Amino acid sequence: MNTYLLPVFAIVIGVVIAFVTKKQKSIGTKLLLSFSGAFLLALTLFDLLPEVYHHLSAKQTGLFIMCGVLLQIILEFLSKGVEHGHVQTHKKDKEFPWVLFISLCIHSFLEGFPIHQHNDMVYGILIHKIPIAALITTFLLQSSYSKVQIISFLIVFMAMTPLGTYISNNMILATEYIDFINAIVIGIFLHIATTILFETGEGHSFNLSKLAMICFGVFVANLI
Repeated sequence: MNTYLLPVFAIVIGVVIAFVTKKQKSIGTKLLLSFSGAFLLALTLFDLLPEVYHHLSAKQTGLFIMCGVLLQIILEFLSKGVEHGHVQTHKKDKEFPWVLFISLCIHSFLEGFPIHQHNDMVYGILIHKIPIAALITTFLLQSSYSKVQIISFLIVFMAMTPLGTYISNNMILATEYIDFINAIVIGIFLHIATTILFETGEGHSFNLSKLAMICFGVFVANLI
């Protein structure tokens, strides 16, 4: 049951953070994003990648990982990089951002596939979603969209990862191709995590704090 509930809790926590920080992108949120990127990358390398290599050939694994990287590049072109913390608010734009919404839902849906009862990827998704949800909520709160649109956006976004998990665990067609899908998700995670880690910070002190959070993220992932 935790495999379905934890991603939902992550969105709730992110929304709370957005309200607590008074609609501003705080340094704490950026550091949490750095921690989440390192944590997600480490869990992907420690847990998910060996599992996929065990079931697929090296060439197949590499091919589908590259497909995942390319897919994430396309999704980021549509979402403007929200998945790794790039959020631009346009208060005068009252038209609902359908392209952003669809790209985020596809990303969130695919994230649910590697989550199973016997692996730790759910924790990587949990930590990854908290700062992303906070940033998305901040974007929505600063926009001119109606409360109904904002709440609908968050509810559907919240449901996509559990939906992906449910399909991967219960549909025969999905279980037959789960390793190929997981390889694609690895590519998505690699692109997101490395983008977060390699982005420069705002000043030397922030970069030191970011480095500490990255090391801490890898350390915690190694303990799980």
